[in-house]
Amino acid sequence: MKTMNLKKRIKGYIDLIRPFTLLAPIIVSLCIMIASFFYNDISENLMAIMMTTIIPASFSLAILNGASNALNQVTDVKSDQISKPYRPIVRGAVSPGEAKVISLVLYIAAISLSLIVNVMFSVFVLLIVVFTVSYSLPPRLKDKLFLNQLWVGIPRGLLGVLASWSVFGNSLQPLPFTIGLIAMSFLIGGSITKDIVDSDADKKTGSHTLVNTYGVKKAALMALPFMIFPFAFIPILIDSGILDSYLWLLTFLAIPGFFIFHLMINGDKKGRFSENTSSWALMYITYFVFAFGFSVLTIFGSVTA
Repeated sequence: MKTMNLKKRIKGYIDLIRPFTLLAPIIVSLCIMIASFFYNDISENLMAIMMTTIIPASFSLAILNGASNALNQVTDVKSDQISKPYRPIVRGAVSPGEAKVISLVLYIAAISLSLIVNVMFSVFVLLIVVFTVSYSLPPRLKDKLFLNQLWVGIPRGLLGVLASWSVFGNSLQPLPFTIGLIAMSFLIGGSITKDIVDSDADKKTGSHTLVNTYGVKKAALMALPFMIFPFAFIPILIDSGILDSYLWLLTFLAIPGFFIFHLMINGDKKGRFSENTSSWALMYITYFVFAFGFSVLTIFGSVTA
């Protein structure tokens, strides 16, 4: 019996941090860091520096995401009771007090790990902490219409990219800052896909999202420009000298934005293997391709320059 209870508790802890969602910060940060390594012509051996710098930095951002997930579930109990009763706090596998402790420990671990990378990386990690904490805790910006979209896009897009680039380079250079703004804009629009499943529950618990305020179709129309224009403007950014010409292929990532929009306005449902919708999955896949594509193109451009 004790063994079963222990397994249940451990599973509850794992479910609390939502390990699948940690892939995003790991994949994106690794891509941006490796691109920064080559772009800034770092002379050290890449494989050697992976263990001492890149992996700790990537894990810091992933742990930070886990801390945010845990904290968000503590403050979302009422909503989860309606739309996601399988989550660990609602089903009784983890108590709210335990979840708070786990979240705090993970935040401390993420910040501590960032300190071994460099000062600027730690600054960006602290800024992300501020955004994720204020998103969940009072005045709880998750409940504030329009601000909740910004509070997703800024830390996960702009600050995440700048933090990753700062591991080897100046994050205020035009290239990383512009790529960060593109990521931020895309996530401001694309992140409404996560609100479809929670629409009714959010409305009942006082959280005002674009989806439950304007309906899915109007919300999708409002989000569409954020998912299309950041990529469509890349040729203009190249022509103005802000981005290098080898990044023009990223323009094609405007196309998935139309498919995300199509899924949303045509009755998007929860995916078979995910607690979120198919449009949400496509949104994340697009973001992964963006990060990976940027990394490959930047490495190629740096090597051949």
